[in-house]
Amino acid sequence: MADPILKVSNLCTYFHTKAGVVKSVDDVSFEVAPGEILGVVGESGSGKSVTGFSIMGLVDPPGRVDGGSIVFDGRDLVGLDDGQMRRLRGKRIAMIFQDPMMTLNPVLRIDTQMIEALTAHITISNEEARQRCRDALGMVGIPSPDERLKSYPHQFSGGMRQRVAIAIALLHNPELIIADEPTTALDVTIQAQILYEIQRLVSEHNTAMLWITHDLSVIAGLAQRVAVMYAGKVVETGTVAEVIDRPLHPYTNGLIGSVPSRNRRGEPLAQIPGMTPSPLNLPQGCAFRTRCPKADEACAVQPGITAPLPNRFIRCFHPVEAQEVIGEAVSA
Repeated sequence: MADPILKVSNLCTYFHTKAGVVKSVDDVSFEVAPGEILGVVGESGSGKSVTGFSIMGLVDPPGRVDGGSIVFDGRDLVGLDDGQMRRLRGKRIAMIFQDPMMTLNPVLRIDTQMIEALTAHITISNEEARQRCRDALGMVGIPSPDERLKSYPHQFSGGMRQRVAIAIALLHNPELIIADEPTTALDVTIQAQILYEIQRLVSEHNTAMLWITHDLSVIAGLAQRVAVMYAGKVVETGTVAEVIDRPLHPYTNGLIGSVPSRNRRGEPLAQIPGMTPSPLNLPQGCAFRTRCPKADEACAVQPGITAPLPNRFIRCFHPVEAQEVIGEAVSA
């Protein structure tokens, strides 16, 4: 694998509230190489999105990065001022949000917004800018790009708006794209089309991508590696095929067991008991121990990261045995 373009090490992003300190991201580490898609999976509240916002420098008070490093192309982003981050955002690092209306201004035409995104970072003639915008819309499969450039966001369907948001993210051919659940609100057909376009664009441009989602079936057909998060921590990492075929962490095993599979037709879905604990009141030791069927006294101490198999890393005292694996397959 090529050298990573992004290396996150021991990242801690905390929110200092009147009720206490919320450790949304706590000692998170991973890396992404050019041309690679890393999936970040977990339930709501696991810290996935805050991890993405931390990389982009978009965490607002009372939140802040309290520790660790975010090294992009050899440069640590932690501690850069707003001006330095603005020069990187949109040009070298882009983000696709879950709701495209967070990216698009409803009162401006698409061409106005895309040209502004270009001229914010480079000096370019209006005609050349329009050509690049047309090319970007065509790249994501939007028909009649000349006409669509003159449209307003409300004249597009949800899937088309998301394609426009992806096109804006690709305008400068960034080295890294962070996608925060961009297909969650789309129907299955549009979702499949966008996932296909993403894979093609990443391959053609050798772009690194961080794909944040709660949907393991999307990751199964999209990413090469996956990092599973729970309560602000990465609890398991490995290749997608290995993690799905043989999950090692009980939480990962529970996630896979809750996904419908053609191999278990007619059987009730397995459930993870309980709910994700409040980040203000996490259990002592392993945060998953109150929901884990394998928990014992040892889990009252926070487990470190171990590698029970080559290139597999987990944060658990009691890895799942092969015969205990619930999920047999996750269909894309």
